[in-house]
Amino acid sequence: MEQFLFQFFNLDIMVQAWPIMLRGFGMTLLLCAVVIPMGLAGGLLVAIASTAPQRWIRWPTAVLVDLFRAVPPLALLIFISAGLPFAGIRLSPFTAVCLSFLLNNSAYYGEIYRAGIGSIGTGQTEAARSTGLNSLQAMAYVVLPQAVRNVLPDLVSNTIEVVKLTSLASVVAFAELLYSADMARSITYNASPIVMAAGFYLVLLWPAVRLASRLERKLST
Repeated sequence: MEQFLFQFFNLDIMVQAWPIMLRGFGMTLLLCAVVIPMGLAGGLLVAIASTAPQRWIRWPTAVLVDLFRAVPPLALLIFISAGLPFAGIRLSPFTAVCLSFLLNNSAYYGEIYRAGIGSIGTGQTEAARSTGLNSLQAMAYVVLPQAVRNVLPDLVSNTIEVVKLTSLASVVAFAELLYSADMARSITYNASPIVMAAGFYLVLLWPAVRLASRLERKLST
């Protein structure tokens, strides 16, 4: 037990690693502040395209959604960061992460939005159109507010997964939380910084997890 505590809960190592861990946590927050709004906005565009009356819009959108949902996010990130330079396109680690997350998250958020839009009866749209609103106005002012309310627990749950997936950025040497923890571990030869990283994620995500559970219970009643 003493050896276990020394390797995973060494307070001296945690104190030494605190500055680098704090910087990594800040980079994780920055990454989340960028990729989550991008994913939500991209998913909304995908959902609108998926429900468009024109087949030439719906079908390509469905193909792209299936593609980016099927490709592992890590493989997509490696392709963008290591593959695009062979095509003459060189991206910074931060840009590569944001682009890969935009493609992946937009597909998942788009399906959640689409399910929410599908849960709203066509009578709502017809009633909105009868008041003089055009299709986009009916979608924005009548359908989407109700659709988002219906799928809000799913949006929160998916956002939690997005935050956890930001740890993949360490693969392209982006100095987020997990990358910083691994660097501290390699310097100290101790796994305590990894435990610290898990603690940072717990503090960050626990309120969101509780919020998602509360929304699910509220919606079910």
